[in-house]
Amino acid sequence: MTTTNGGQPQTTGQGTEQDLPQLNVVAQYIKDFSFENPNAPRSLTGGQEQPQISIQINVNAVPISDNDIEVVLTLAGKAETAGNLMFSFELEFGGVFRIRNVPRESLDAIVLIECPRLLFPFAREIIATTVRNGGFPPLLLDPVDFVQLYRQKMAQMSAQTSAVPS
Repeated sequence: MTTTNGGQPQTTGQGTEQDLPQLNVVAQYIKDFSFENPNAPRSLTGGQEQPQISIQINVNAVPISDNDIEVVLTLAGKAETAGNLMFSFELEFGGVFRIRNVPRESLDAIVLIECPRLLFPFAREIIATTVRNGGFPPLLLDPVDFVQLYRQKMAQMSAQTSAVPS
């Protein structure tokens, strides 16, 4: 597959440019973002125990046109210590992707694995910088296994489909 960032498609000698699968990033953007530090300045004082951090990740996709799809990566998290909220955030980071010449059976995997994989480093940086600017050490999220998330989502959809009475 050829991926470009708005530039000219690259050829590999396997066919014409129009025949090769293509994944292009058309745009990336913050769709919605919230950061809360409700107990400041008390939450910023040192000597506290290590916080418990919980993170939730979700991926959604909506077709915009025949070839363009909006993919939104949602990252929500919070840090608590001794039952007190230190900070919380929710980021919806979106991208518009142009996908061409991809077989229908591969499209879901491209949209729900490759597209969020391209978005994640930017969302990770936004969260790390914001948490640091909120007075805490930067929160560096671990890499995400989008293949596993995709498998979980497909298993949930399959279970819901089989649970619906006929």
